[in-house]
Amino acid sequence: MTVNRYWIVCLAVVLSACSSAVTEDPALAVATDTHLARPTATPTLDGVRRKGFVQCGVTTGVAGFSTPDARGEWHGLDVDVCRAIAAAVLGDAKQVRFTPLTAAQRFTALQTGEVDVLSRITTITFQRDVQLGIEFPAINWYDGTTFIVRKSSHVQSVKDLNGATICVQPGTTNEVDVADYFRKHKLTFTPVVIERLEEVTNAYFAGRCDAFSQDQATLAALRARAPNPSDHVVLSELISRGPYGPGVMPNDQRWLEIVRWSVYAMVNAEELGLTSMTIERALDRDDPDVRRFVGKSDGFGQMLGLDAAWAYWIVKQVGSYAESVERNITPLGVERGVNRLWKDGGVMYVPPLR
Repeated sequence: MTVNRYWIVCLAVVLSACSSAVTEDPALAVATDTHLARPTATPTLDGVRRKGFVQCGVTTGVAGFSTPDARGEWHGLDVDVCRAIAAAVLGDAKQVRFTPLTAAQRFTALQTGEVDVLSRITTITFQRDVQLGIEFPAINWYDGTTFIVRKSSHVQSVKDLNGATICVQPGTTNEVDVADYFRKHKLTFTPVVIERLEEVTNAYFAGRCDAFSQDQATLAALRARAPNPSDHVVLSELISRGPYGPGVMPNDQRWLEIVRWSVYAMVNAEELGLTSMTIERALDRDDPDVRRFVGKSDGFGQMLGLDAAWAYWIVKQVGSYAESVERNITPLGVERGVNRLWKDGGVMYVPPLR
């Protein structure tokens, strides 16, 4: 009898332990209470609110994406992502401070906490996601590697660059793309590797290399500031895929979601026909999708830990995705192409706000 009682007690202890393990397993807790599995710490979001601004890593100057004007005001598609985040979190798109970063500096600045978000023509790759541990919540531009050449060279195809001297930046996907392409096609080239974009651009314009390799939209911006733009041609042929997106560290799930939906909100606004000039009138519309967007129903702001009107403020102060493209990219003469909305023949498509 004593022995049986002993085993009964032991069995009870084991079952109790198993029961505790079940309730403490986050994966299983999802079935009963979804927010038990969600992180509660929001270090980046809390830090941004505490200091009152978003610290955003940008380029040292690429027209169309992130560049300062004569007054030191930053402009560009990537800059608008930073401002959208500030509008969502702080209600004020102007509360952003910009940190210019070279290609070699950008990931360290994010990893060490020097910046809250990296919004800097950064191509999303397996290595950057998996090995560097950087999260890319959304894509805000689709591009790819190509070359700028002198018109007098009569280069019409990438294969015409066999034996050429090519300027590249270290630590970029373009550097790898060029090496891979030339190896694959049994072509040769001589690289001229220069870190800073301004210096490598000047090297190309000074004749130190026959071509300069970068993403197509970036090269279009650089061509526009050449002493004689008509002397140069950006090849239409792409040798890679280059989806750009803002990067964040993975230690703050809520911050990642805010960055993601700040980008999505701009695209969603274009789909709904909302602009910075019409968003106020949208407050009185009966369309259920619009009502969700402006914060009149469903409480999506609360789910993100934000004001109900977070998406309204993004569009009111920054604009829709179409407005950002037209303001920053179109003046460069760059076609929107695949970056059109899905319903207009492009690939820009985001999940619904519902």
